[in-house]
Amino acid sequence: MSSARNSDSDTQQTLAPPVLKHTLHQEQSSVLSLATHRDWIFSGSQGQDIYVWDRKSFVLKTSLRGHTEGVLALELAPAKNWLFSSSGDRTVRIWSTVDLAPLYVINPYLEAEAGDLFSLAYSPVLDTLYIGCQNTSLQWINLSKPDVKSGSQTPPSGSLTPKWHRFFDSFPQAERKPPGEDSPNLTKTLLSLRRDSRPSVITRTTATLQITAQNTIDSAHFGYMYCMALTPSPLEVSDDEAREDGAIELVTGSGDETVKVWSCSEKGVTWVHTFSGCDGGVLSLVARNGTIYAGCQGGHVKVYDLDTRTLVRTIMMPDNSDILSLSMIDTDLYTSSASGWVRRWSAHCDCTSSWQAHEGIILSSVITHDESRSDGFILATGANDNAIRVRNVEIAPPTQNSNLGPPEHLLPEPNVVTHLYVDDTLVRGLHDFVQFPSVSSLPENREDCRQAAIWLRKFLTQLGAEASLVPTQDGLNPLVLATFRGSEGKRKKSRILFYGHYDVIPAPKEGWDSDPFDAVGTNGYIYGRGVTDNKGPILAAACAASNLLRHRKLDLDLVMLIEGEEEAGSMGFAEAVKANKELIGAIDVVFISNSYWIGETTPCITYGLRGVVQANVEIRSHRPDLHSGVEGGAIQEPMLDMIRLLGTLSDSDKIRVPEFYDNVRPMQNEERELYELLSKVTQRPAASLASKWREPALSVHNISVSGPGNATVIPSSVKAQVSLRLVPDQNIEVVSQHLVDYMHQSFSKLNSCHTLDVSIERTADWWLGNLKSCWFKALEQAVLDEWGVRPLRIREGGSIPSIPFLEKELNCGALHLPMGQSSDQAHLPNERISLANLKKGKSVMERFLVAVSQFQD
Repeated sequence: MSSARNSDSDTQQTLAPPVLKHTLHQEQSSVLSLATHRDWIFSGSQGQDIYVWDRKSFVLKTSLRGHTEGVLALELAPAKNWLFSSSGDRTVRIWSTVDLAPLYVINPYLEAEAGDLFSLAYSPVLDTLYIGCQNTSLQWINLSKPDVKSGSQTPPSGSLTPKWHRFFDSFPQAERKPPGEDSPNLTKTLLSLRRDSRPSVITRTTATLQITAQNTIDSAHFGYMYCMALTPSPLEVSDDEAREDGAIELVTGSGDETVKVWSCSEKGVTWVHTFSGCDGGVLSLVARNGTIYAGCQGGHVKVYDLDTRTLVRTIMMPDNSDILSLSMIDTDLYTSSASGWVRRWSAHCDCTSSWQAHEGIILSSVITHDESRSDGFILATGANDNAIRVRNVEIAPPTQNSNLGPPEHLLPEPNVVTHLYVDDTLVRGLHDFVQFPSVSSLPENREDCRQAAIWLRKFLTQLGAEASLVPTQDGLNPLVLATFRGSEGKRKKSRILFYGHYDVIPAPKEGWDSDPFDAVGTNGYIYGRGVTDNKGPILAAACAASNLLRHRKLDLDLVMLIEGEEEAGSMGFAEAVKANKELIGAIDVVFISNSYWIGETTPCITYGLRGVVQANVEIRSHRPDLHSGVEGGAIQEPMLDMIRLLGTLSDSDKIRVPEFYDNVRPMQNEERELYELLSKVTQRPAASLASKWREPALSVHNISVSGPGNATVIPSSVKAQVSLRLVPDQNIEVVSQHLVDYMHQSFSKLNSCHTLDVSIERTADWWLGNLKSCWFKALEQAVLDEWGVRPLRIREGGSIPSIPFLEKELNCGALHLPMGQSSDQAHLPNERISLANLKKGKSVMERFLVAVSQFQD
């Protein structure tokens, strides 16, 4: 398994596609733009005309003619009974929606040099029309007292030859061909209409309005201005309310991959903010209730919060096709893609429905009230298949709040295996994440590790982070670096780094009750390799930040640094961090969640880890392997030397390496009282806990031999692996050197004819958190508030090399919050994590992030 499924057939959809009400066919002409009126549906064609369809009968009423190139945008001014249209002919025209007659022609500043007029937005409050131009200028005209210029224009008559358009005449994205004269959608090869074959055309002499230089911002973007929207939205289906200060803002999107916000008033237009990093040109926009949705090339929808000026989420299309149109009712977002698919998304950015609406590229869409149904709406989409599809749509019922978890009737019954509750972003994400057998120690799983990193980057992006892959060394798995950016305020934001790892250890199926790489819910637990170590905690932290971001409560930056080699010794991690410190940025505290409670019911906070020195010891003979029946007793044997050498490392209760205990920190009364408390809770002797957590230790892990290893062979080479666990305040470099020196000294006393090699394979420093820091106190309070019980302060006998390394490299402290229970079976068959622990771990993270965001500089 190298990738998780990601297609429309596999997305969790809860609503059926809407019913197709009617199909309208334009005469061999792409539908570039749409607008709806109480009586009419207006469709802007590539063949220069605006088709007018009767809303009730769906009959073509007439066509409005005057433009000489494709009609790129349509906009209504209902109170004035006006329709605005902009075109590739460098003009905007105003039409009456009462008698369907032309009223005015608006010439942009610099006229022909303005280029194609891609986008329009009309503010009824300011009675101003805004225009996005190909020459990257933003222009506007106040229509309350239009300055009518001398002269007039009469719409042309007769058949017109349509021109190829570089933006709308193109091949589907999948064909990877540039648009050109041989494009399959080329209008001039399709359109052969005669004037007398069309319905009647209303013509009238029109007055001309001119936009001045004072109403123009040159180079408003560094690319074509494809789309714009006003906020609060004046559209009829919008539930936006006017702001208390009466402010009106214009949002513009461009091929320069930015979204810009402009303040609009009677005095003109002023730049306010730029959202950058849209991962492709911005082709469509919709704004509602202080939120901007930007449809981009490559199938991304960027979701921005206007109040906090932050990226909230990123929605990604399964087919990666460009999003040329967006529409919205209530909290339901409809994305129309170049693939011909329409998808409906909930307020939680879940795809609730999808369908193929057209055989071609969808270029336009609009939602309006359905006059035949009091609470109904219609969605009209237009494409380069020359069709307009009209569908009945409803406001979707509210989905289950993902923060609350499954409703009670979906919780697992005793002794029942269930599928995971898929409407929960956290649990659904964990289910997908576990599918990747990201085993870092096995070469055959290298691609699975890479695919897991790619999936995680995409998932974090969807949650609202700015995410990327950071290479390490050749042949090693990449880091995933993501940042959830909080609201900008007057004071400096805190920056927290969450460290985790997406790699796992092997999971042979023997001993498992289910597929280790298919997360299964049973009796309130999720089973699967990596659910507790460390994929579950990673996603819990990410979902916590995303939830705060979505509710505009994230007032700090959460940086997530997730490696893919932790289970294989974190090779390349330190070097990659050092090389990318500028990219990571300044950090105030490091946060880890990669361990377990001491029991099953009481939450814990880990504040200490032992360090480790791992050494390889080898004793070699100059002879080959020999037969013990031939040479036994006549020669010195490497195995006996190894046994004697290892025996010199310790006696009954002490490690004999010189100066080993000199710097061990004595136990203070406060710590002694803590062990007594833990002893009562765990029913384990306090001395036993102390010996495992805060006292150094020696272990011999294995002895291996050359040759076949049977009982008749004297091996010529014997190897052993030895480790020392270190505690505060032992110096890891000093202890490592003393170990090597002592073993050589001890070996020399054996008067052996053999050769000894001692090498330090790996080291990790000890770590001790600061229990008096404001960060630790905030975390302890967050656990107390969520669980209703004060967490136990615990230490662990193991080592996590990255914690002390990150502390030193980033010059900050660290915190360690275990989410799993002692029975989670990490590294063992049937690894699991409690669903309650996972969700409460997410909630603890949310509480902590909110609390520390209030810290003063």
